[in-house]
Amino acid sequence: MARFPSLPEQPHLADVLKRFSKGVWPLMAFHDAILRDNSELTAGERELIAAYTSGLNACSFCHGSHRMIAEIHGIDPEVFESLAIDPARAGLEEKWLPLLAYVRKLTEAPARLTDADAQVVFAAGWSEDALYDAIIVCAAFNMMNRIVEGCGVVPTADGRAASRERHERFRESATPYTDFGTMIGITSESE
Repeated sequence: MARFPSLPEQPHLADVLKRFSKGVWPLMAFHDAILRDNSELTAGERELIAAYTSGLNACSFCHGSHRMIAEIHGIDPEVFESLAIDPARAGLEEKWLPLLAYVRKLTEAPARLTDADAQVVFAAGWSEDALYDAIIVCAAFNMMNRIVEGCGVVPTADGRAASRERHERFRESATPYTDFGTMIGITSESE
């Protein structure tokens, strides 16, 4: 039985969003803004942060989805093999290690973040804007992981295949998340 009796046995995120559409359109627009608007971080790098955050939270649906999207946007699949366990062995540039350490601490112990943690990120060559973009993606995926897990969303092979096809088709779109909302029948008027 699904966590919510009105949802399918193995609900996809689309099932949840269609059933409980309150706030979904602004949420999709927010995802477009933080994951596709201009940034020092590429779309693939922001998706990597989304996947990393989701991996830290053991949210297999979001981790798998955003890992796949990051790969579609040019992130080497090999990076993910050791990323959550040991980012230093993931094959990323050295400057990524302080940024990922910040994201990890923000996910696991946010009240323990200090100015010194930010200074290490800046010393590695990241700008304030890049750190903020990493923070906002991390924060959004901590929230999304809780929505997904709270609603009992589960990854399925069919769901992953459909998601891959959709994200490959929307690869150049500046609004893939609101495109998805529109595709499943959610619009700004849906609320």
